[in-house]
Amino acid sequence: MTELVRRPEAEQTTVGQTTHEAQRTYVPRVDIVETDTELRLYADMPGVQPEDLDIRFEKGLLTIHGKVRPRTQRYLYAEYGVGDYHREFTIHEDIDAERISAQYRNGVLELTLPKCEEVRPKRIQVKSE
Repeated sequence: MTELVRRPEAEQTTVGQTTHEAQRTYVPRVDIVETDTELRLYADMPGVQPEDLDIRFEKGLLTIHGKVRPRTQRYLYAEYGVGDYHREFTIHEDIDAERISAQYRNGVLELTLPKCEEVRPKRIQVKSE
């Protein structure tokens, strides 16, 4: 019988200070796009169900946590590690927290963080005489 083989993942951490067996936690890869009106964040979080996502924004700290349910299949060979995802970002822009939105599809979380009106660039009209 073939043994289950897992390739070590470079970007994984182990959750400490727990009362149960340590769970692998991965740092999701993220792309961030900034426009004049918003920040848009894309995070790769395969294996997470939408109801298992916990996203919080408080005092300029954006926290993303995705819980992955344990596998039920027995694999002969596996390169994909299983574990939760966790990442935090300090956001220096003034964000309108009431208008933050999130979508999750095909393993990618998309967050839209609209900037407050006060921090958006303003175009100044030049008058000529």
